[in-house]
Amino acid sequence: MPVETQERIELGAGLKEIAADVVAGARKAGATAADAIARDGNEFSTLVRLGEVETLKESGARALGLRVFVGKRAAATHTSDFSRDGIERLVSSAISLARATSEDPIAGLPDASSLGALKQDLDLYYDDVYSLSTADRIDYARRAEAAAMAADPRITNSDGGSFDAATGYKVLANSLGFVGEYRRSYCSVSAVPIAQAGGSAMQRDYWYSASRTLQKLESPEAVGRKAAERTLRRVGAHKVPTQKVPVVFDPMVSRGLIDHIFDAVNGDAIYRHASYLSGKLGEQIAGENITIVDDGTMVGGFGSSPFDGEGVPTRRTVVVERGILKSYLLNTYTARKLKLQTTGNAARGLTGNPGIGSGNFYLQPGDKDPKDILRDIPSGLYVTEFLGFGVNLVTGDFSRGASGLWIENGELTFPVEEITVAGNLKDMFRNVSAIGNDLEFRSSIAAPTLRIDGMTVAGE
Repeated sequence: MPVETQERIELGAGLKEIAADVVAGARKAGATAADAIARDGNEFSTLVRLGEVETLKESGARALGLRVFVGKRAAATHTSDFSRDGIERLVSSAISLARATSEDPIAGLPDASSLGALKQDLDLYYDDVYSLSTADRIDYARRAEAAAMAADPRITNSDGGSFDAATGYKVLANSLGFVGEYRRSYCSVSAVPIAQAGGSAMQRDYWYSASRTLQKLESPEAVGRKAAERTLRRVGAHKVPTQKVPVVFDPMVSRGLIDHIFDAVNGDAIYRHASYLSGKLGEQIAGENITIVDDGTMVGGFGSSPFDGEGVPTRRTVVVERGILKSYLLNTYTARKLKLQTTGNAARGLTGNPGIGSGNFYLQPGDKDPKDILRDIPSGLYVTEFLGFGVNLVTGDFSRGASGLWIENGELTFPVEEITVAGNLKDMFRNVSAIGNDLEFRSSIAAPTLRIDGMTVAGE
């Protein structure tokens, strides 16, 4: 290990300098190219159940990951040991592993010309998520649960109220001269009440609020009341006969449908021909009312960052425009495989090769109020939860367990459970007959209320 690297560590240098020096050390040890990720962060989590603290976790972590290339051979290692010996082992292990792996002609860092970082402030970090005392954080969780429990006598139990907070600092450096850094913060509060009435089965649901700052977090009381409302509407649920009806998807569920589209346009799935959208660029794959965007540049977004996992600036990519497939989501490796350009969607942990990650991936909202969407349906299903897995990305076949509320004459009438909703993604996105105006980001993937016609609801 270079003397200057050890001196920086002993002097408590910042991660930015250490990451750059470790890359330089790897080059001197025999790597033809290298990149390093350094992370430092803190996490807090508490769960309160029936008013008592059930779990309380707080941790801080500092770690370094190194990826090296020896010609067209690549390997990655990571460590949390920042001592001289720890850094030396990190570098020597990575070099030894790379020399033992098979060659891959596509492997390598991005082209130098594609590297960079967004200059604007993306509003990703706030100190206030760690401004509360431990007692106040526990109180957030306790207040959310208490509000849910107090909402109705039918709520007799709870899976708890929680509060989480995290801050992180990330540095990426590579042997092409790129060094980038950014900070993020996150906090959330949630409640999961359990209700039962008469001889009916117990029902549970949840609600949560998440933000990069405490200032924008919904109050624990509002979260608890919403969780109670969602739980109570499930009491007395039963099956319905098998039939084909319009199906309306709650935004918390419709984002799951959009997530399947993300998986289908993922460059890894595309070049392996493991997606029904392989070879479909430029083709109509959905209705003209469907536009899907991936945007890593949204200010304050849960999926925003100034650069991706390879040091390529994030960007706004229109994936589907008026039903036409415009772009896949790619990192450098998958772009080279497909003879395309990276879309700045590389995602990488401390070790391993970059995968594909979303920025803020969403379906553009329509102009219909969700109540108006329901009002137009004489008989149908409003889905509030998916259960299990049942999607074949190669064929597009879709079949998932679900629960929700039955729609009769434009009104939500009674709760439904133990049913399956089935169709094919190729048809489903062509049959979206209404899109709500209620797009809201509670994670990096979001969609508004959706109505899809012609789906099969399998029950009794």
